[in-house]
Amino acid sequence: MILLKIRSVLIALAVLNAAPSRAAILGSDAAACANPTASAVLVRVEGFKARTGMLRVQVYGGNPADWLAKGKKLRRIELPVTASGYMDVCIAVPGPGKYAIAVRHDVDGSGKSGWDDGAAFSRNPSLSLLHLKPDFEKVVIPVGQVPREIGVVLNYRSGFSIRPVGKN
Repeated sequence: MILLKIRSVLIALAVLNAAPSRAAILGSDAAACANPTASAVLVRVEGFKARTGMLRVQVYGGNPADWLAKGKKLRRIELPVTASGYMDVCIAVPGPGKYAIAVRHDVDGSGKSGWDDGAAFSRNPSLSLLHLKPDFEKVVIPVGQVPREIGVVLNYRSGFSIRPVGKN
């Protein structure tokens, strides 16, 4: 009897270890990404150059004139950068439509933009020192009545270019 219980526990542990684990969904809107009928965007942020500071995820609506304009964001989620891995951040949107996501890694946590900070946008457009704000058409994504998953890779200044860490 005891051997059967031990065997059952060992099998259960083996199954749990074999199952792929998903990172925790972060942010105050996390419940929206767990709801199969909610309009939300699950943003997987990768490519951190440092595990310090704050991560900011902002969503903008379908009006190109509002893209990155002061006071025009629909929602903002800010959280401390985790110790390792990617960060899955959920951000709720008002309903189905077109949206654009902007991500900023405030490396020193100052709350101000600095040369060492990182940035990423939905659809991962190319950036340069002369073109830090991508065109709305290059970042807009459709969101329906279910959570939409996207991946973004952070870009940082490296010499005279803007690129992901470790990319030549």
